[in-house]
Amino acid sequence: MSDTFPGIPALKSRAELPGMSLLEHLEELRKRVLLSLTGIGVGFLVCYYWAERIYAFVQRPVTAALEANHMPTKLVYLNPTDPFELFIKTGLVAGIFLASPFVLYQVWAFISPGLYRHEKGYVIPFLSSTVALFVAGGAFAYKMVFPAALTFLISQGAQFQPMITVSEYTDLFLAVILGLGVVFELPIFFFFLGLFGLVDAKFMWRNARYAILIIFFAAAILTPTTDIINMCIFATPMVLLFFVSIGIVWFVHPKRRRAKEGNA
Repeated sequence: MSDTFPGIPALKSRAELPGMSLLEHLEELRKRVLLSLTGIGVGFLVCYYWAERIYAFVQRPVTAALEANHMPTKLVYLNPTDPFELFIKTGLVAGIFLASPFVLYQVWAFISPGLYRHEKGYVIPFLSSTVALFVAGGAFAYKMVFPAALTFLISQGAQFQPMITVSEYTDLFLAVILGLGVVFELPIFFFFLGLFGLVDAKFMWRNARYAILIIFFAAAILTPTTDIINMCIFATPMVLLFFVSIGIVWFVHPKRRRAKEGNA
């Protein structure tokens, strides 16, 4: 079989690629997990040192929403251990963000033995696009979705005195930011489905209407408010990413790759 890319020798079929025993797979998995945990541990130590400053950044959206509604901006805590636990959680989550390129590389290194040589060349686009999409999802949530949701929610209780705890606010913040960050990974998910031939672009295009319905249903569940506007803000990038995913699947699907090899 000729290779997809010029200048790379012909490759064996996937069935003829070097195999690994179950014990070798488990040993490789253990190695990658330990390396990933080490990377996260280093990221945690670095970020824990800056946890107070990081949390000031986390707190900014609720502070702005409270100020917009002319309310006190200081959050409260109910348990003496809450601030300590808060900074531990902040350091851990920020550490995972910091270590994510290294962790994602370990994921790729674990699955790469089952790929063709030219497929292994996807590692740089995989790492860069995965991190970029996750950051884009988090930034979109932080700049648009979360502030709009907070302003709406706090304005509904304008006649009351808010007593927002740091723990409850942090849980809500992480749910929205991480949720949209994961949602923005949709093209990466379909990239692997397309790469291994589990879905094709025609199937996705034919069923786009159902996908959009599922996306809006998911957005209704994930959106922290009950209004239609915020749900649409949440769903719109998901719909766009789905159509981007169709193009990605078309490009990496085995049929497309074989057609390119035949024309080479």
